[in-house]
Amino acid sequence: MKESTLLKQALRRVMSGQVPAAADPYRPGWHLAPAVGLLNDPNGFIQHNGRYHLFYQWNPLACAHGAKFWGHWSSTDLLHWRHEPLALAPSEAFESHGCYSGSAVTDHGQLTLIYTGNVKYPDGSRTAFQCLARQNAEGEFDKIGPVLDLPAGYSGHVRDPKVWRHNNHWYMVLGAQDLALQGKVLLLRSEDLLTWHTLGEIAGSGLNGLAEFGYMWECPDLFRLADHDVLLCCPQGLPAEADRYLNTFQSGYFVGQLDHQSAHFPHGDFSELDLGFEFYAPQTTQTDDGRRLLIGWMGIPDGDEFYQPTVEQGWIHTMTCPRELTLVAGKIIQQPARELQQLRGTMQQWQGLAGDAPIWDITQAEVEIETEHPFSADFAGDLQLQWDGEWLRLTRNNRRSGLPEQRVWRGSLRHLTVLSDHSSIEIFINGGESVMSSRYFPALPARLTLKGDRQIALRHWSLADCVIE
Repeated sequence: MKESTLLKQALRRVMSGQVPAAADPYRPGWHLAPAVGLLNDPNGFIQHNGRYHLFYQWNPLACAHGAKFWGHWSSTDLLHWRHEPLALAPSEAFESHGCYSGSAVTDHGQLTLIYTGNVKYPDGSRTAFQCLARQNAEGEFDKIGPVLDLPAGYSGHVRDPKVWRHNNHWYMVLGAQDLALQGKVLLLRSEDLLTWHTLGEIAGSGLNGLAEFGYMWECPDLFRLADHDVLLCCPQGLPAEADRYLNTFQSGYFVGQLDHQSAHFPHGDFSELDLGFEFYAPQTTQTDDGRRLLIGWMGIPDGDEFYQPTVEQGWIHTMTCPRELTLVAGKIIQQPARELQQLRGTMQQWQGLAGDAPIWDITQAEVEIETEHPFSADFAGDLQLQWDGEWLRLTRNNRRSGLPEQRVWRGSLRHLTVLSDHSSIEIFINGGESVMSSRYFPALPARLTLKGDRQIALRHWSLADCVIE
């Protein structure tokens, strides 16, 4: 379809749908969400010339997974965001079924996008092209077109390039499925972003001591942290176990050491990044001050997303909050980006028996809970958190079946930070040792009710809106 036609349809959908979407009481106050339609993977997260840029998978035409566009926000401080011109629309033959996920780099001072052009054929087969687009003086992106065809030995499921600079070369990790239907991550190298050479498979099912480990690995991201290399990835097809791999698809990481020349990446075990109900496709960037920031999609592919009530208002999904990453004893620690503290209002404090705690409004709030003792927390009747001294259990009723479902963490609890925003909860355990991120749809205003007969200490802040211009 011609780009002008796609843009006209997208503009009509935004103009007709933005009023009911903006009026939805479940609309977030400080998380990023689409004006209309469906949002999913964060893409092209980068700090360029002093501004953060966050691109995102977007179907403005419907609350459905269709031919994806790339939307575009930017910010100087992660708090005040503005809409930028639409970055990509799936108008060319090499991207006919969607401009799929990818990354952004600064190349000779120019903001440059590397993304997957997805193509499906009438017989049900598909292929993929890795494509380039460069920003012009008007802030729009001119498509260069494919720079990498489908590599030999892989199915049409090859996508989600993440690119970085190392020792005067460009490197790319790429999610892939081989012809035996096993998930892999490929490493490639380039001198100019235009011609790419495949160096080999650095991770995947059947590699580096792994047994069979999923039929497709999506959204790889590789970066240096505390003198180690960290590979984020989203393996699809891991069977659920009693206390892990409980979502439809998983998102996690490996820690190791990458040899860029030999494409060898010995690594440790796979660890999940988030133990909540909704988290997937995270992407990171390094800031000008040296921090590693992560933003994820608060959703899960092929889950129960279309049973969420915001669909009736013409929009669906949000991003997570931006998170700072550190690596401690081989484990990623995630903490809310420090900039978010600027959203805090007046602090309230309380200490006593959990069952005597005040009932606070958490519609748009931050709550800190300090205790080592058993307690339970009810989030407006829609989500329950229980700590029994060994297991932390997050429970809700499944939106499709109505049956209870649960996510769990096991350890020694000391501290929780809960960030809530109308229809989302992000729970940071022990200063970010683990996280549980979930959408929920409570009766508003949402109230937090605690139960228990042991000591607990609380702090509460209401949170202001982020600004989106």
